[in-house]
Amino acid sequence: MLAVGECMIELTHTGGRTLSLGYAGDTFNTAVYLARLTPPEAVEVDYLTRLGDDEYSAGILGAMRAEGIGTALTDRVPGTQPGLYLVRTDENGERSFTYYRSESPARRLFDGDHDPDLSGYDVLYLSAITVQLLTARARERLWAGLAAARERGAHVVFDSNYRPAGWASADEAREAVRRTWELTSIATPTFSDEHALFGDDSPVASVERLRGLGIPDVVVKDGGNGCVVWDGTAPRLVPAVTVESTKDTTAAGDAFNAGYLAARLSGADAVEAAAAGHVVAAKVIAHPGAIVTDPALPPRA
Repeated sequence: MLAVGECMIELTHTGGRTLSLGYAGDTFNTAVYLARLTPPEAVEVDYLTRLGDDEYSAGILGAMRAEGIGTALTDRVPGTQPGLYLVRTDENGERSFTYYRSESPARRLFDGDHDPDLSGYDVLYLSAITVQLLTARARERLWAGLAAARERGAHVVFDSNYRPAGWASADEAREAVRRTWELTSIATPTFSDEHALFGDDSPVASVERLRGLGIPDVVVKDGGNGCVVWDGTAPRLVPAVTVESTKDTTAAGDAFNAGYLAARLSGADAVEAAAAGHVVAAKVIAHPGAIVTDPALPPRA
């Protein structure tokens, strides 16, 4: 599997003026948890991004390799630094973000003389944040690469992770997400994003609309309400796992996606995979930060 996107410096408020340093980003988070959940001989996980030549970029590369993520398609742009974001979490574990990423080298993906070679991958994973990063020209090149991947039988997995501040307008975001849905074979969105972009009035409506676009595998996340998955014949609700204490919901959806994909890649049906996704998300939100330390989710050996 190749995940495409941006890994940033994560600074999390831990009390007062103290910040904790980490590395995260939506597609990176999913890549990490997918690597932790699958044996390397069964699922190879690589990451496509661009980093700078500074010490924090070196730290990100080190973190990728420590998680067993391949970096052959991660290159470094001299004189640049990765994006950065700060996280504040309220008493309910809900988070707010502040981003500093306008000059991130990841914004130059698919914008060079040669496009990255996607041909060696059976699964390509991206989000609307990936698409939002890119120039108009680069988006067209990305979509062409995804179309070629679908034609040769690869899966395209897409999460419409909608962050309004990253787009010039809702119309721009809606059109870009629509274009990407047309190339998708596994849809893993969150209901609130699909509601904001397309006006769906329920997760079931989102599942039915995405199925109507020809997407065979659809699961729509809905926070503590669980998710609605296409079970092969109809939409089905799969309840979330109850968590005693939610510390941080930062990577809940990303972790769910990893659990869902890991199960699907191992042969589970969609309902079983959705239940597996909830289990992984529950473990992650019990800890602060996007990438957690938990004996139940150890890095790849």
